[in-house]
Amino acid sequence: MAIKYQYNKTSLQHLEKQLKVRQRTLPIIKNKESALRMEVKRCKGEVQKLQSDLEAQIQSYEYMFALWNEFDASLVSVRDVHLDVKKIAGVRVPVLGDVDFDIKPFSLFNSPKWYYDGIALLQGLARNAIECEFTQAKLGLLEHARKKTTQKVNLFEKVQIPGYADAIRKIKRFMEDEENLSKSSQKILKDIIATREEEEEA
Repeated sequence: MAIKYQYNKTSLQHLEKQLKVRQRTLPIIKNKESALRMEVKRCKGEVQKLQSDLEAQIQSYEYMFALWNEFDASLVSVRDVHLDVKKIAGVRVPVLGDVDFDIKPFSLFNSPKWYYDGIALLQGLARNAIECEFTQAKLGLLEHARKKTTQKVNLFEKVQIPGYADAIRKIKRFMEDEENLSKSSQKILKDIIATREEEEEA
């Protein structure tokens, strides 16, 4: 990013102000980045745990596979998923609230007595699967925010702050050189005037 500037005091003041803003903001952004980094790490662990729990839950019911063929899975459906929004290091992420299920009526006399257990198992599996999806969505949002924040830290640290500092240094040098030239030319002019006056007197 090329920083545009002119060799004058106004431009110098503007650049100094911009540099101070970035120097004050950099620690805040770094803190946000480290908070997001920790949250992403925690969330990845949470996703892995939820996925392994879900796999274990599914495998634990494999011995009942023959019974599941008799079970009518359309009896249970998800009616609504309640969402909350939570801010983590300034990033809005979804948080899973309650999951509402619709359970179709079924005949207690014509259905096996384990249907109630089957319905409870399906509800548990569905809730765990939904929670896993939500946590993955949260992880995606947090990772995106962390990448953006890291880019901003790098932009400030490696591009803008050194760029503004370099531009300020160049302007100051130019102004010092201009001042020295001005003083030198005034001195030369004084010497010429003094020499002429001496010649006129002689």
